[in-house]
Amino acid sequence: MEHININDPIEQDESGEETLDLRAPVKEEDTGWRTHWPLLTALLVLVIMLTLEFGFKYQPLFPINLIIFSVAFLLAGYNVLGMAWRKAKHFDFFNEFFLMSVATLGAFSIGSYSEGVAVMVFYSIGEWFQDSAVNKAKKSIKALLDIRPDKVTVIRDGKTLVSDPKVVKIDEIIQVKAGEKVALDGELYSDTASFNTAALTGESKPDTKRKGEKVLAGMINLDKVIEVQVKSLFKDSKLSQILEMVQDATARKSQTQLFISRFAKIYTPIVFGLALLLCFVPYFFIDPYNFQQWFYRALVFLVISCPCALVVSIPLGYFGGIGLASRNGILFKGSNFLDVMTMIDTVIMDKTGTLTKGVFKVQEVVTDNFDQAELIKIAAAIEANSTHPIANAVVEYAGDKANLKAENVEEISGHGLKGTVNGKTVLAGNAKLLKKFSVSYHSEIDSLVDTVVVLAIDNKYVGYITIADEIKEDAKEAIERMHSLKLQTVMLSGDKQAVVDKVAKALGIDQAFGDLLPDGKVEKVQGFKDGGSRIAFVGDGVNDAPVVALADAGIAMGGLGSDATIETADIVIQNDQPSKITSAIMIGRITKRVVWQNIILAMVVKIIVLILGAGGVASLWEAVIADVGVALLAILNAVRIQKMKIE
Repeated sequence: MEHININDPIEQDESGEETLDLRAPVKEEDTGWRTHWPLLTALLVLVIMLTLEFGFKYQPLFPINLIIFSVAFLLAGYNVLGMAWRKAKHFDFFNEFFLMSVATLGAFSIGSYSEGVAVMVFYSIGEWFQDSAVNKAKKSIKALLDIRPDKVTVIRDGKTLVSDPKVVKIDEIIQVKAGEKVALDGELYSDTASFNTAALTGESKPDTKRKGEKVLAGMINLDKVIEVQVKSLFKDSKLSQILEMVQDATARKSQTQLFISRFAKIYTPIVFGLALLLCFVPYFFIDPYNFQQWFYRALVFLVISCPCALVVSIPLGYFGGIGLASRNGILFKGSNFLDVMTMIDTVIMDKTGTLTKGVFKVQEVVTDNFDQAELIKIAAAIEANSTHPIANAVVEYAGDKANLKAENVEEISGHGLKGTVNGKTVLAGNAKLLKKFSVSYHSEIDSLVDTVVVLAIDNKYVGYITIADEIKEDAKEAIERMHSLKLQTVMLSGDKQAVVDKVAKALGIDQAFGDLLPDGKVEKVQGFKDGGSRIAFVGDGVNDAPVVALADAGIAMGGLGSDATIETADIVIQNDQPSKITSAIMIGRITKRVVWQNIILAMVVKIIVLILGAGGVASLWEAVIADVGVALLAILNAVRIQKMKIE
């Protein structure tokens, strides 16, 4: 059975399941009191009539009381009755609208007017609160992410003009004033600038950028007028991709959600059948049989059996988890991955760009009977064709001296680059690259701890460049948190085993494997999976995409990460902080705990009141109070996820 809020803040996907449509506008009047004046009027009439009956021992005579309660009933329930009728026309009788309509009309048929109105009034109030809660979840996620400016200042022919960011082309220069949001991804054209990156990373501290560094849409310029050279179209910006990811996330159901939806579709017709049995079976066993008494008990049974507390609060809980993660700079591509993260027992991580900054600096240039300046020029020419952080370090070190151009460059995955410079064949990469082409080199290179770029020209070794990376500030804290959560930690890297061991020892990682090609990483991850481990793999490079896809939960570093890895990943960490890995696990655990609290609360209360109703102890009053009360408690419990803080 699906739950459809009367004011439709939740859309339905093709399968009939609920999904939170972030693209649709959120209307304030949908949940405002002005829209619900008929319901409030019905509530007022009910209170007045009950006060007269129980306070002053006065009740209008029939048919006046029937007319008054009928008007109140229609004011409170016209939406519910209309929905039940529309569904009945399509032979859909097993839904909460039809269930409530039968129960309340049945109460009227036996003269329980006040109880019939009360059931409809309090059920509709519950729907109102449900609509409000879902709308709030929708607005909080949408407000957090949909901050793309609808106007941008472009510099064309020396003049500034205001334009729609959708029509701005790549390499055009845009101007961003202090306090404005950057509208498009690009590179800083001005010398320096400071940005608030909270919308993308969850971190509010200023981030200082220098000329040529990447600037993303959604960042807020903090101090002065700056210029940015556009490098991505509006539709391809990181912020647009984030919004799409979160929109898609709300449509991907967790196993718990899918189970509850399937359960409700079976549960509701069973409840209808049990209500009929409760009404008519006693005729064969009880003498004298009172139809009105057993019919009333069947109505109580129907009211309390309504599963709205489950089918609304559970999706709302997962929406809350996705929203909480987004505020912390973590994007889950589906609520199903919130559940997956609760089952992870092993976290496998790439080294460069994940645990280390991926910002390499050249430490030493060593040549073998070759001019050092010429070696740097040739190395820069070949490495300029790669986006790898090591290649960037070489190009940056060469600076203005990088005036040569390489041709026919090909990347040999896990080894390095091969190309032609000034008509000579150049190899630049790790020692495995030279071995692959049978080029001999000095054996001491294999014992160097730092990362090494070894060079050969026309199959002759000419020297090497050592490069060092820096461990991220929160990497050690991240590993300590993982150990506190009883998680096994593993590091995989294509770097030399000596370098990998050095980083692993500094961070306290349980196991570390180096000298791995992409297929070697896949083999290691598959080995852990075959051993029964539930794995989260964290990576950022193109060569990490296969293992990200293979893991139970693939996590990409979204700041430095490649588009291929981010696209493949199930979870994206926007600020590249390893400590967010445990935050993602904690958010998954919090969400699952709240969801199961709601399931247990709803089922326990319903079972108790169902038994009491069948035994004639609980009346329609107790049934509606229990039903609406449980629904509201479950909704409030789900909503509080969005307010939680992750330490």
